[in-house]
Amino acid sequence: MRRIWPVRELVERVCEQVEQQYSDIWVEGEISNCRPAPSGHLYFTLKDADAQLPVVLFRRQSVLLRFKPEDGLHVLVRGRVSVYAQRGQLQLVGETIEPVGAGSLQLAFEQLKERLKAEGLFESARKRPLPAFPRSVGIVTSLTGAVIRDFLNIAGRRHAGLNVVVCPAAVQGEQAPGEVESALFQLNASGLVDVIVIARGGGSLEDLSAFNSERVARAIVASSLPIVSAIGHETDFTIADFVADLRAPTPSAAAELITEAQHRVAERVESLADRVERAARFQLLHARQLLDNVPLARAERRVTAMLHRASQQLDDLGFRMESSVSEMVRARQRLAAELAADVLHHEPRQMLARMQERLGVGATRLERSLERILRRWGARVEALDARLRSLSPLAVLERGYALVLDSDGAVIRSVSQVVRGERVKTRLHDGEFSSTVDEASGRRRPKK
Repeated sequence: MRRIWPVRELVERVCEQVEQQYSDIWVEGEISNCRPAPSGHLYFTLKDADAQLPVVLFRRQSVLLRFKPEDGLHVLVRGRVSVYAQRGQLQLVGETIEPVGAGSLQLAFEQLKERLKAEGLFESARKRPLPAFPRSVGIVTSLTGAVIRDFLNIAGRRHAGLNVVVCPAAVQGEQAPGEVESALFQLNASGLVDVIVIARGGGSLEDLSAFNSERVARAIVASSLPIVSAIGHETDFTIADFVADLRAPTPSAAAELITEAQHRVAERVESLADRVERAARFQLLHARQLLDNVPLARAERRVTAMLHRASQQLDDLGFRMESSVSEMVRARQRLAAELAADVLHHEPRQMLARMQERLGVGATRLERSLERILRRWGARVEALDARLRSLSPLAVLERGYALVLDSDGAVIRSVSQVVRGERVKTRLHDGEFSSTVDEASGRRRPKK
């Protein structure tokens, strides 16, 4: 007796047999006719030169893909073979897809890169220059690891007045894109910083995947402040590097780029200060050489003569002052005699009392005037005397200065010119002596 199968029962029996035998397999082929459904499911055909197989990835599996399946991609699909009963069609229910040749992360990177580039987000015209002298910089990074320590160390060394606002965020893992996006928004809204740095140490493509996400890229583009991307090592490139206003090879290099203008100014000031110091040392050495060429007896005679002239000028000023005072006193006496004669002729007692009062006031003013004159001339004489002493060649050596020479007689200007055990000669105002260098230490002048 023959058996007659209902279509539904036959299809279900075949489906059961197929699913049991092909429950977990890998199939390789090229994607064609790829079409996502509004439900989130993904449908495409997997084909090779001789056959084709419909494939479906349900929404739960399709959202986990790290790249976007496209027609023409050569892929490996893992899943189970089933039968779509409504059509009686054999199909592969996929669980995951992997590109053949390139990894899923690399493929996702290339796809997002091409899409953002087509939008013009990589164009240099839309990127902003960094402020030359920022007062404050915000950094988005993890609080653990060496990145934040290296950045703060370099920024503090090159620009001590720079304020650094740290906005911590995860830089790896599924939560990283959201936290980086939130940190960028907070720094833009705070009004506390002039420029933002996104920093992370090196790692694999998987480790850097947060900075290859479209979410982070859009947040960087939306920032109202200039952003420096310092992700990974010098050979690492991320989507964040392409959309940022400036890419730094490393987080340490980002600190150097931000403080470059300030550091150049500081270097220029230091260079000028060094030149001034060298010029002053040269002038001092020149003066000492001139002093060495002047015989001590001659120098002493010149100093003595200068002091004598200053003393004579002081005496002359004293004589002139004394004569002037005497003349003023005699004039006052004559005036007093004339007033007394007038009094004797008219005998106005009240007028006499007033004149006596005026005389007393005049005498007081005269004394004060004389005191001021004496103090002024005395201060001037003291200044002349001090200036003469400061210009004395003997005074330079007497103040404790010395001239240090090496074995060839050349002047030693820096501790970098001597080594331990070297014999040197020291010249003082009253003679010279030789000594051996025991240890040389001191501040090295920066190289130009």
